[in-house]
Amino acid sequence: MHLDMTENLTGEAHRHGRIEVVCGSMFSGKTEELIRRMRRAKFARQKVEIFKPAIDVRYSEEDVVSHDQKHIQSTPIDSSASILLLASDIDVVGIDEAQFFDMGIVDVCNELANRGVRVIVAGLDMDFKGVPFGPMPALCAIADDVTKVHAICVKCGNLAYVSHRKVDSDQRVLLGETTEYEPLCRECYQKAIKDENERKDNNA
Repeated sequence: MHLDMTENLTGEAHRHGRIEVVCGSMFSGKTEELIRRMRRAKFARQKVEIFKPAIDVRYSEEDVVSHDQKHIQSTPIDSSASILLLASDIDVVGIDEAQFFDMGIVDVCNELANRGVRVIVAGLDMDFKGVPFGPMPALCAIADDVTKVHAICVKCGNLAYVSHRKVDSDQRVLLGETTEYEPLCRECYQKAIKDENERKDNNA
């Protein structure tokens, strides 16, 4: 049986520097997939480090935690530049909630990959208005591999398209869960926005 020369005995491929992006709406399993890939790298005895924005303390101040409560230890940081300082001698770098980072995260990921580091990035591809979010479009553009994951529309059961905000706020960064957001497909999202606009017009 032919064995790919890049595959080691643990089953985790030996990779050269690369950028992998996992994106999608809220509740789509982005963080869960990030944790899965990082755990596999750990099992392969690779040196790993996960970073997350310091503002994200919804479940834990330090751990990266998925909506289904899977978690892995991480390092909270305020600036993307901190990653380069803290990621020396690391084989695999994970970055969660990348949409909240500054645009410098793009150069940081490129520099790490060029050093031979495997970089796994998870983040929202669009904000609650369906607008591409922060550095995510640029990260998808420079990535070696992009995985788009989908939640299920809570209205009709089709694949979700966007994270619809259920509370009245125009603030772009509003951390929340199912109380504040719901995944909707494109059609149900358009209907929800139309209904909201009609309600506002009637109350004006």
